[in-house]
Amino acid sequence: MTSLTLSGPASIPITASPPLNPALASFSIETAFFVEYMGNESYPNTLSQHLFENLKERTGVAPEVRIGGITADSTFWDPTLDVPLYNFIDSTGALQNTTIGPQFWSSVKLLPEGAKIVLTLDLESLNYTGALSVAEAAWEGLGGSRQISRFEIGNEPDQYYLDLDAQNYTAYWEPWSVNISKALDIDYPEFQVGATAIDPLWPYNTPQAEAQFDCVSALAAGADAGHTVKTCSEHTYQYSVCDPTRAAVATLTNLVNHTRLAEYLDLWQPRIHSVREQLGPDSFVIGEFNSVSCSGRANVSNTFGQAMWLLDTTLYAASINVSRVYVHQGGPLALQSSTQLNHGGLSLYNLWYPVDNQNGPIQVFPAYSAYLFVTEAIGYSKSLRIANIFPGRQANGSSITTADGDPSAGQISIYGFWDEQGPGGLEYPTKLALVNLQIYNQTETAPRPNVTIDISAYLPRKNQEVTLRRLQAPGADVQFANMTTWAGQTFASGVAEGELVEEWTSSGQIEVEASSAVLVYW
Repeated sequence: MTSLTLSGPASIPITASPPLNPALASFSIETAFFVEYMGNESYPNTLSQHLFENLKERTGVAPEVRIGGITADSTFWDPTLDVPLYNFIDSTGALQNTTIGPQFWSSVKLLPEGAKIVLTLDLESLNYTGALSVAEAAWEGLGGSRQISRFEIGNEPDQYYLDLDAQNYTAYWEPWSVNISKALDIDYPEFQVGATAIDPLWPYNTPQAEAQFDCVSALAAGADAGHTVKTCSEHTYQYSVCDPTRAAVATLTNLVNHTRLAEYLDLWQPRIHSVREQLGPDSFVIGEFNSVSCSGRANVSNTFGQAMWLLDTTLYAASINVSRVYVHQGGPLALQSSTQLNHGGLSLYNLWYPVDNQNGPIQVFPAYSAYLFVTEAIGYSKSLRIANIFPGRQANGSSITTADGDPSAGQISIYGFWDEQGPGGLEYPTKLALVNLQIYNQTETAPRPNVTIDISAYLPRKNQEVTLRRLQAPGADVQFANMTTWAGQTFASGVAEGELVEEWTSSGQIEVEASSAVLVYW
């Protein structure tokens, strides 16, 4: 496919999202690795600080950071601990548990000013007193709701050896959330329910699908009986290297395709609809996600291809009314799976390595740049709404696939942004995101393909001048941030380097090369 003409209409479609949350592009950091990410009061990790600040600068709101993951369910509070965090690793190299002390909150305060956190408490040990002590210490150490957005009780409880279902999960979760609220003198919803990991069954309206343990079934079982639920979270990992069978299909070609990622996220649409109906428009989040579970895959998760995947995933999730997505950062944990590919060091899917480790030196990966694109697209607006305008949505709300008429076979994805407070109102978008997911590797000798997209139907005037900013790298297989540019600048050092590059055109024709994306605004 070498050309595409968008047909309009330019006005906001009925499928558009409500106003985007400025913290759409957020993070989840594994509890046991949090201090490696942020450092401590004496030695802050300035790379992490710069990378978070870059995103805050673009929207005025810092990304939210969920401190959680599998190690949260074996994290304990010790008021006498003289370091921020201590990980107990046994003789086999398995991380058995994590202890945090008063200095941990000083590390959390190294996040950008105003940054909100989600803190995951231990449910799996079924030790209410232990969970309460962490919540009380956090509330006191972080100034309550000034920094804590909400608490989460348990990480991926549908994976526990306890074999929980929605009913017995709720039997623990609901009274714990009520009693912790009382202990902290909180009289408003301050909890995130769910944090489940198993993908929804399809079709969704069968007895088997309805029996799944997820946000919807937990709410139906009475999780919000005490009016403590603020948000619902579910986790999305489309690919995995936790076992050889799934590792075989965890390839860059499979990952970087709009049809595949949209069909996967579409599985959650019924749940998103139900949760928002019950808890409000900003209530469904993807509280942990990344490309390949069990810590990513070399030459897939650490590439510019992952940046393209992360950009399209974040924008598509927003277009189906996911409020925020929290990309997970951590390290391979020996207790995750006996058959997993990765062991030790930091995860291959991380957006950067804040410290030297067995998988590589301190560095930024290409995928970080996707969040620069997203935050710049949102900007300082609090009234920006998004819709996927190509390939668009079927009548039932699902993404249009190749079989349904996507001539690009999942290689092109285009989003419009409408600002109710902007000059075009809801009649015309103010920005477009043009994403070309076609894989082109820097090792290829053939000329790099591109597609020319005619956006005239969405422009408020004939010959409207538009500004372009490009997300680029020499190929999808690039693994270095110093070869990845956002608007001409690299961010390998944590800060922008090089001259800002913008283009202007009034032809209505935008050329987008394979494995690249363009933000168009006017």
